[in-house]
This record gives sequence, C-alpha cells and structure tokens, in this order.
Amino acid sequence: MVKNIFLPLLLVINVFALEDLSPAKIFKATGTVQSMVFQEGKLYAGTDNGTVEVFDVDTQKRIEVIKIPDIKDFMGDTIAAKIYSIDLIKNKILIVSQGMKGYRNIFVYENKKLVKVIGIEQKLYIQKASFISSDLILFGLLSNQLGVYDMKKKQQNYLLQVSASSFSHFMISENKKLFATTDESGIVRVLNVENGQIVKQPKALNLDRVYQLDFKKGIILTAGQDRKAVVYGKNKVYSLDFDFLLYACALSPNAKLGAVAYNEKNEILVWDIDTQKYLYNLSAQEATLTQILFIDENQIVVSSDSQTINYYKLK
Repeated sequence: MVKNIFLPLLLVINVFALEDLSPAKIFKATGTVQSMVFQEGKLYAGTDNGTVEVFDVDTQKRIEVIKIPDIKDFMGDTIAAKIYSIDLIKNKILIVSQGMKGYRNIFVYENKKLVKVIGIEQKLYIQKASFISSDLILFGLLSNQLGVYDMKKKQQNYLLQVSASSFSHFMISENKKLFATTDESGIVRVLNVENGQIVKQPKALNLDRVYQLDFKKGIILTAGQDRKAVVYGKNKVYSLDFDFLLYACALSPNAKLGAVAYNEKNEILVWDIDTQKYLYNLSAQEATLTQILFIDENQIVVSSDSQTINYYKLK
C-alpha cells in the first residue's frame, strides 16, 4: 500500500526537479505556424497565412517567403490558403495547402517556381504529405486512406484504407522504406512504403486518439488524447502518464531523447528514452503546440498556434 502511494510522488518530484530552459532564440512568422522542417542551417515554417517562411537559424533573419495563391471560402471571400504540412528533399519543398470547397492542393516549390501537382479537382482531403523521392510522395487523407503519388507520371501507385478511424498523423523512416501511422483509435501501425502492406502493429497502449507520433531509428513515440506518451522501442515498450492532453511529440535524430508537450502551460518535457530520466522543462510557449522539432541532439525548435517559434539549446 505504501509503495503504491510513493510512486506517483516520485513522478511529481522528478517533474519539478527538471532543469528549466527558456528560449535562446525566437523567430516570428507572419501567421500561426502549422508545420516545420530544418535543412542545412535553414528553418522552414508553413503558416495559416498561406506562406512558407525560411529563416536562417544563426542570424534569426527571415530570408525568403513563399506565398501560396489565395482561395475563395464558402462565402466567396478571398482568404489565405492555410498550409497543413511541408517537407523537403534537396532543393524541393512539398506543400499541402487548403483549397476550394475544403479540398486540398499540393504544390512543389523549386528554383523559385511554384507548381501545383495535385489540385481540388481530385477531391482529396489531404492532411499530410512527405517526399519518398524527388518524384514520389506519400500522403494521408482525413478518411485514413494513405497513398503514394508519382508526380512524374501524374498517377497514384496505390491508395489504401488503413482503418475506419479518422487519420491523425504519419512519419516516414529515415531510409524512406517504412512509415508509422496512427489515428483516433490510438493504434500504431508500421507499413511498407512500396506496397502499403502492414509490417508491424504493436499492442496499443494509447486508449484514445493519438494526435502525433515520431519514428526514428526504429523507435516510435506517441502523444495521445488519453494523456499518455508511449515509447515503442526495439526491446522495451513503456508509457509516461500525465495530467493533460498531449498534442505534440518528437524524437531526437538518434532517438536518444524524447520530447512531449505535457501540461496546460504548454511546457515541454525532454527525457532520456532509454533510462526514462526526466531532463529538461522547456517553457514560454504562447499557445497549444503544433510541432516539436529536434535540429540535432542539442537543439530544439517549437511551434504553436501563434506566430512564434521558440529555439532551445540543451546543455
């Protein structure tokens, strides 16, 4: 009986013993930031203002703004096309944006040119897309259909219905061979990119919608509506329980560190994936988090439903 009471107290003490870190740098976008990627010293941010904004991380200066064409809403008014996700491969930027009648467009930006590769005439409710190669993209629909589209041939290689639950998120592996996906059921699946076949489906520890997941070095981390962050490791599976809904999570590039937004203050917990030791508390988020992104093992950028992107340097 004493043991059962003592364990939760240890967790509380551990949280409050964290080293608290404030942002070392702050970037300001023109709209609320929905998606971020990092490459070669540059931070790319997709916003609800219909822009992809490129920042030099060292100087904190905005060096480029890519504008998606405005659209008409249901009332016929002209509005900015919200950007839902972005991805990079070499010098190409992949952009999923809001389209007319609720459908989605996909653009590719390369050599200062913006080209539409999927339009609203295809009537797709695309939530997220990632590059597989320069010509192939993986995309997820709100209906929880996932598919591969060949931009060169202008055709779908396949489109599969993963489950009847609504789509939440997917992340593609570093070698582009596998991807992990999840939905409102809390189930995590790992699929083969080439043919869409399920490779692995671990026993679900999340009991409700998983909002986000990350997938690196064969390890999966989830952030769930049931207030659980679950680590599906190669040799160990465990969950961390919190008192607030978990909207965002991330793994460091080597999957040594995990990060999750864990309380009503939108603070972020960073911990050691192997030892489960809590390390840092990242504070000063202005709103509900949209993304946590590790630049490397020591640098993190965080976006929220605001124009602010916070940069943290771990010690």
